Amino acid sequence: MYGFLIAIGVVLLLSVIWMVYRIQTLISVAKGSDKKIQTTSNKVNAILFVVFLVGTFALMTWYSIKEFNNYQLPVASEHGVLTDRLFWITMAVTGFIFILTHILLFWFPYKYQYRTDRKAVYYPDNNKLEVIWTLVPAVVLALLVISGWRAWTDITDPAPDGAHEVELLGYQFAWEIRYPGKDNILGDFDYRLINASNSRGVDFSDQNSRDDFPSQTVVIPKGEPVLFKIRARDVLHSVFAPHMRLKMDAVPGMPTRFWFIPTKTTAEMRAELGDEEFEYEIACTEVCGSGHFSMRRVITVVEPDEYRKWFSEQKTFVDSNPSLVMDLPVNEKELAESANQ
Repeated sequence: MYGFLIAIGVVLLLSVIWMVYRIQTLISVAKGSDKKIQTTSNKVNAILFVVFLVGTFALMTWYSIKEFNNYQLPVASEHGVLTDRLFWITMAVTGFIFILTHILLFWFPYKYQYRTDRKAVYYPDNNKLEVIWTLVPAVVLALLVISGWRAWTDITDPAPDGAHEVELLGYQFAWEIRYPGKDNILGDFDYRLINASNSRGVDFSDQNSRDDFPSQTVVIPKGEPVLFKIRARDVLHSVFAPHMRLKMDAVPGMPTRFWFIPTKTTAEMRAELGDEEFEYEIACTEVCGSGHFSMRRVITVVEPDEYRKWFSEQKTFVDSNPSLVMDLPVNEKELAESANQ
């Protein structure tokens, strides 16, 4: 905050100095002076360009070093490490170009300031230079885009065999969570089946739905692939788990997915941060309505053995509410009963 205020102060001071010199120029012109005061004015302005360049870069460097650790978010997934690496490569490339272009931008007014003893060189074009500054950015950007595309394709492709599936259903204004049962296959769903007792629209005529169960938090095992199956019931939402570097839109009528491998349990992250109240979380990053702020769910990462114990203790939808299969045909009800035994 203090660095920002200092920068504003420097800019205001330089603006005042520039205005004073411009006022002097206008006064001289109004008096009809024939003195070539443009030379002095240009020299001062040229020097101010260099002062502004050095000053702002010094403030930027100081503030970046001072606040760097405050903007670092620990990563807790395998693909998150790759995502961070791509981010810093992009920052290095664009940062280098940013610094180089601004040095040239502010140095040139000083180097090529107006002087009565020299004349500007006529330099209309340079085909070789134009080819270079067209091809080099094109190649660099293509490499960056292809690297990002490969990473994105990997995490949105079908998950590895045996991945733990979790369904996240977004609606105004919460998330509902569904797990497959022992068959590790989520049952089918149909929006036309949504009612007061079946808010997810689960199709319980599908045999795979019979052992599905709900949860109030997302519980996942460390070191094993996890597949999030994402959908929305009403408007556009977005699943955002920052420590996992996970972000995927929940789109009505178009299910999406995202798989990853957690690398740190909640307990390990608490120890790393020295914060016993830390929780991984899912938030919505689409402004989906007045209750958008309340769309938060906790992610709990545990060791695989602890996860399997928790998984085996959960009650299915049908166990909690047998009426979900009461209206099914007789043979379907028998199948449901046999599946729950």
